[in-house]
Amino acid sequence: MKLLEGKTALITGAARGIGKSIAMKFAQEGANVAFSDLNYDENMEATEAELKALGVEAKGYASNAASYDDSEKLINTVVEDFGRIDILVNNAGITRDNLLMRMQEKDWDAVLTVNLKSAFNLTKAVQRTMMKQRTGSIINMSSVVGVSGNAGQSNYSASKAGMIGFTKSIAQELGSRNIRCNAIAPGFIETDMTHKLSDEVREAWIKTIPLRRSGKPEDVADVATFLGSDLSSYVSGQVINVCGGLDT
Repeated sequence: MKLLEGKTALITGAARGIGKSIAMKFAQEGANVAFSDLNYDENMEATEAELKALGVEAKGYASNAASYDDSEKLINTVVEDFGRIDILVNNAGITRDNLLMRMQEKDWDAVLTVNLKSAFNLTKAVQRTMMKQRTGSIINMSSVVGVSGNAGQSNYSASKAGMIGFTKSIAQELGSRNIRCNAIAPGFIETDMTHKLSDEVREAWIKTIPLRRSGKPEDVADVATFLGSDLSSYVSGQVINVCGGLDT
């Protein structure tokens, strides 16, 4: 039996990157997959087709995770379409990097809203469904910079640190209903975001990683699969760093 067979997962920000890798891994392990992104475009259409090709139910939804109303509507629609939600992955996120002295208020607000408020929106909306089911796994995407900070990313670091506090609080609130909540803190993962960095910056960063290599989206997806599966049935309120030893 596959690890996630019989489960339905909802993953935000999953038309590409880490979110897509999680969606693909979940489907490979037998989960039906609902996923969202800001727009229904060619990326979402392609991801939906790839997921269905793995023999599971899959559907992409255009939804703004930073919107409370959109998030509630998304949860209700997914429950109508799939019947249940066993796993929620709060993966939607953006960056607006700059030193604090140059950072504009709008860049602070945008990052905190998309990265942190979205987790509040979706978790609040899904908890009713999971409480009725008396089971569920909520996985929040944090970052190693939420654990250790990073110059030029005060807004991003704050949002990801907030995700950790949110995760631990929700684990305590919902644990009695057999709902688990954990966070993943990726380090330097190869994505479209990191590909924008110069070779010099990438090489300098990799030298600081004990494993001496960058991570792949699949490395994060493997940990998400563990947290979504019954293998982690006694794991809740935890932060798992996927960073090659960077935060050690």
